[in-house]
Amino acid sequence: MTPETGARRASGADEVIRWLLEENQPVVRYHTLVDLLDRRPDDPEVKSARARIPRVGWAADQLRSQGPKGFWEPREPKDMKEWVDFLYFPPFLSTTWRALVLSEFGLDATHPRIKKLANLLFEYKLRLSSPFNYFHEEACMSANTARMLSRFGYADDRRVRMLYDWLMEDQRDDGGWNCSQGTPGTLDAWEPLAAFAALPGAKRSPRMEQAISRGAEFYLERKLYEEGRPYAPWLRLHYPNHYYYDILVGLDLLTELGFAGDRRLRPALEVLGEKRRPDGTWALDRVHPDVGPRTTLHPDKQKITPLVIETPGEPSKWITLRALRVQKRVAEAA
Repeated sequence: MTPETGARRASGADEVIRWLLEENQPVVRYHTLVDLLDRRPDDPEVKSARARIPRVGWAADQLRSQGPKGFWEPREPKDMKEWVDFLYFPPFLSTTWRALVLSEFGLDATHPRIKKLANLLFEYKLRLSSPFNYFHEEACMSANTARMLSRFGYADDRRVRMLYDWLMEDQRDDGGWNCSQGTPGTLDAWEPLAAFAALPGAKRSPRMEQAISRGAEFYLERKLYEEGRPYAPWLRLHYPNHYYYDILVGLDLLTELGFAGDRRLRPALEVLGEKRRPDGTWALDRVHPDVGPRTTLHPDKQKITPLVIETPGEPSKWITLRALRVQKRVAEAA
C-alpha cells in the first residue's frame, strides 16, 4: 500500500467516524464515542449523547408510540388466553420486540418509561406463581428476556438469574442451543450467548463462563456460518435481528465475549470485509423476516409487518458501528 493509498483510507475512515458522530442519532453517537473512540462514561460528550438517546432519533421514535401503561398493544389482556400472547404478539411490533431494541440502544430503568416497561415484563412473563412464564420456555424467549432485563439494570434480580439458570440447563451436549427439545444445537439459537454477553464479567459465575466457552466453541467449529446447506440470509446483514441469526450477530457476540483472536473467525471476517462499501460504510441488506427457501419458521411470514429502523439497501449507521466494533476488537486481539 502506497502512502497516498494509506492517506486516502485514513481520510475515508475519519469521514465514517464523523458520520457516526452526527447529532441526529445520539444512540450511534454514544456507542461510537464509547466503543470505537474509548471515551469514558464520565466524558461530557458521552454523558450528553446518552442523555439525548430517549429524546432524539430512533429510541425517541419507539418511545413516542408507547402507551401510558408502558406497552404498545392496544389494550391489556381481558382473560388468561390473551395473557399468554400479551407483550409478544404481533411479532416485531409488540412490546417485547421494541423493548429488545431499546435495551440495545443503551436505555435502562433509570428512565421512567423503561422502568414501567420492565415492570410489565416481570408481571406478565416472570411471575413466579404463574404457569405462563419464561423460566422454562424456548431458548429464544428466555434468553431475549434475560438479555433485555440485564441491560435494563436487573441482572441481580432473582427472577432474571433464574432465566440464566435455565439457559445453562438447556444447553445441549454439543455446546449449542435449540428451541426444539431433544435436538442438537443450531447456529440459529444465538440468543443464550447474547444473554451471557449482556452480563458484566464480574456477574458471571464459573458455570456461566463454562457455558460461554462451550457455546463459543460450537460457533467457532462452524466458522460462524458452516452448518448444513448454504443459507443466504446468514450472509446478509439485518437490524433488528429479533431472533434471527447472521454472521454479524456471530462476530459481534464472539468478539465481545473475548474470542476476537481466534483464527476460525477469519472466514466470517472476510465476508464482512467484502460487504464494506467503497465509502467505508456497510449497508442494511434486509429487514426481518428474511428467510431462505423451504424455511418454515414463520408459515405466516407474509402477514408480519417488519420493525424498520433504517432503510434497507442504504448505508446503515447501526450496521457500520457494529462492523467497525468487530474489526476493532479483532485488531486489538492480534
